[in-house]
Amino acid sequence: MRLRHPDGQVVHLSYCTNVHAAEDLAGILEQLDTYAVPIRERLGADVLGLGLWLAAPVAAGLASDGAARQRLRSALTARGLEVVTLNGFPYQSFQAPVVKYAVYQPDWTTPQRLAYTMDLAKILTDLLPADAVRGSVSTLPLAWRDPWDAARASACRRALDELARQLHQLPRPVRVAFEPEPGCIVETTAEAVALLGEADTDVLGVCLDLAHLACAWEEPAEAVGRLREAGIPIVKTQISAALVSEDPHRDAVVLSQYAERRFLHQTRGPHGLSADDLDEALCTPGADEQPWRIHYHVPLHQPPVPPLRTTVGVLADALREIAGGDTALCDHFDVETYTWNVLPPASRPDGPAELANGIASELFFARAQLTALGLAVTQGVPS
Repeated sequence: MRLRHPDGQVVHLSYCTNVHAAEDLAGILEQLDTYAVPIRERLGADVLGLGLWLAAPVAAGLASDGAARQRLRSALTARGLEVVTLNGFPYQSFQAPVVKYAVYQPDWTTPQRLAYTMDLAKILTDLLPADAVRGSVSTLPLAWRDPWDAARASACRRALDELARQLHQLPRPVRVAFEPEPGCIVETTAEAVALLGEADTDVLGVCLDLAHLACAWEEPAEAVGRLREAGIPIVKTQISAALVSEDPHRDAVVLSQYAERRFLHQTRGPHGLSADDLDEALCTPGADEQPWRIHYHVPLHQPPVPPLRTTVGVLADALREIAGGDTALCDHFDVETYTWNVLPPASRPDGPAELANGIASELFFARAQLTALGLAVTQGVPS
């Protein structure tokens, strides 16, 4: 979907397809029909934006086959779908039975990560709508924090320099956005500023995931102001909400329903708690003596199991800072709730139709947040 900011800038709103498991082109086309088209119809939108996720093997195949890229573009157009952003964080197998730490491999110390990211950027130049100003690819914030040393840091710096060089050679503008995440080398906006302080910010910037921002206990006004002052562009905003427990001791039984085996759920507190996973936090003596924010992307519109809450308030404050001013600081907004299929059973969608309805409801929610800030829907308003 497209909206227009009062400053005249076109803003793109999409949902990220990493919630779906397909990792080959036939499967991706099938998921467009199963999910994306029904979501577009539910929204009454002429065109629905996708934050497309392409696993590394299919990305490599598309990057080397111009005819296949054109077929994919034609398939998107025929279904009323468009792509201005790709999610290049997970490399492959993102909906495998167990992902956990594997999602951070390969990292930016390896040639595979650079090759994958440039495959995505090349593909995106052929998928971009003719009138799109630019494309974006989000990626991991260098690496998981351990192991880390001077040699790995140097390898990352070289990779970023080469990434910028190659991005400048593309036929259409594509920017790469590094996504701060708990537990990684770049966890906060301050660390993002340090990473990108000497980088080429014409083509490199930040992907601000609003659940991650909340889990870092960052104040949105301070975080966005820090990036703006440093001249670091917010290339992409992932509209997401984290799980909150104000009293983890009281909530232990309910929280255990969210401790699942597929994804890592880093848990942070305001007074020093830093657990790599929810299971770890639940087993740490004394950890339950402070509130928790948990890296668990929960549906934007749907309350979690009571008495748990979400960080929707942080989300709203952040959107106000990013999109509510005289000038929009970002033009790519992507709803990224990839955990639908591992929610507690009572909250989990029962089949593809329920999942499509749930994602559509999230997009309704996100669109309402943006229109409340003065952005106008330019197409696809339900009658």
